[in-house]
Amino acid sequence: MTDTPHETHSQRIARILSDRIISGEIPPGARLRQDHIASEFGASHVPVREAFRELQARGLAESEARRGFRVTEFDVAELREVAEMRASLEPLALRHAAPNMTRAILLKAEQVTRIGDSARTVRDWEAANRQFHQLILTPCGMPRLLETIDNLQTTSARFLFAAWRRDWEARSDHDHRIIITALHKGQTDLACATLARHVGWIGKRKSSIKNAEAHETYVISG
Repeated sequence: MTDTPHETHSQRIARILSDRIISGEIPPGARLRQDHIASEFGASHVPVREAFRELQARGLAESEARRGFRVTEFDVAELREVAEMRASLEPLALRHAAPNMTRAILLKAEQVTRIGDSARTVRDWEAANRQFHQLILTPCGMPRLLETIDNLQTTSARFLFAAWRRDWEARSDHDHRIIITALHKGQTDLACATLARHVGWIGKRKSSIKNAEAHETYVISG
């Protein structure tokens, strides 16, 4: 993972720990040991504590009295809540973004959708999927709304990685293409309705083995 220009030490630590938590490398419930992390990053305790607070703000860690921080747990009730919130907030952002949409943005959205279709790992697919949503929503110019959506997408990604960590299956995202086509044609209502359905859907993770029962793992479509 490459460093981002102009990051503070605490931002870099938070970014790397976030990636580990979202991917499942640091599992739910795990303690975040300040001494160990400070040693790993060659940092004092101050930027590490700041990083922990950033993780807490994003819902990835929680503080326990006299025990420090640990990674938050997540369950299907949270997934349903996140899906419903995304189904409300992302179309709101898209409706405000539509008047500012350009052909260049839509061409880039088509490109990242193709990249997602050919992704060989769940990590590559999630990165392309996240970029698609950022491309079409950022033109809304509403930073608080976008920050909230980004945090919700982070939670969605945790479920995605948990469900598909071992046996990712390539997929074609037809909803993305419907949204792009609708935006090209100025059909904002269709684009928003498709996006709401797309991000609001959840389902049980099905095994790749024929006739096997569905796993008790829930997944999202976008």
